Amino acid sequence: MSQIKRANILGVGVSAISMDDAVRHSDTLLQNGSQGYICVTGVHGIMEAQSDHVFKDILNGSFLTTPDGMPTVWLGHLQGFKGMTRVYGPDYMLELCKLSVERGYKHFLYGGKPGVAEDLKRTLVERFPGLQIVGTYTPPFRPLNADEEADLSLQLERSQADVLWCGLSTPKQERFMAQYCGKLPVKLMVGVGAAFDINSGHLKDAPAWMKKAGLQWLYRMIEEPQRLAGRYLKNNPRFMWLTCLQLCGFRRYSIS
Repeated sequence: MSQIKRANILGVGVSAISMDDAVRHSDTLLQNGSQGYICVTGVHGIMEAQSDHVFKDILNGSFLTTPDGMPTVWLGHLQGFKGMTRVYGPDYMLELCKLSVERGYKHFLYGGKPGVAEDLKRTLVERFPGLQIVGTYTPPFRPLNADEEADLSLQLERSQADVLWCGLSTPKQERFMAQYCGKLPVKLMVGVGAAFDINSGHLKDAPAWMKKAGLQWLYRMIEEPQRLAGRYLKNNPRFMWLTCLQLCGFRRYSIS
């Protein structure tokens, strides 16, 4: 775990940062030539971690675990982290790409359904002229075999990519990053899930007012009811109950 302060949300250490902080810390890591991974985490990831301690360790062992949803921000404020703001995956991707034009950082897009990564590449390069996206890779819906690992590593080495954007959804993308961080020749891995679909135009984003009000989950559930209704209707009430128990001192959690 990095030394950046974290809010303790049900035992998941969520980095007490703003968007500017997230970009600045990422820039520092890339400039120093270090290696690490960033988890963009909201209620879904925190609730997955309640029944999977290995996954919780992955979140807590990240370079950053950003507050992707407003509930994580509000809980951070209650713990005294008043400067904490939402670091939403699609927005963070755009901000780091914007900085990369100036810095010369190279990006590799790993994930998405067939064709999505290529569409995302075109969209980002059009939006940020001079941005270097040096490769895309659409993985199979299973763990990589030895030949595929070797192929991906070779592509990254040849491209000299600095940032690997991982769009596999939670918890698959976090497991991938934890497994390959330090093994693949790339400095920073970032798990951004739906950012591939949203920033490429394949999926509509929620209106700004719904995001600010913490209702993006409702918008996404209406857009994709078959895939998301069960998740939100199960996770959200349980998250509220458990955080109430934590805030009232009836349950204690450690992020060490």
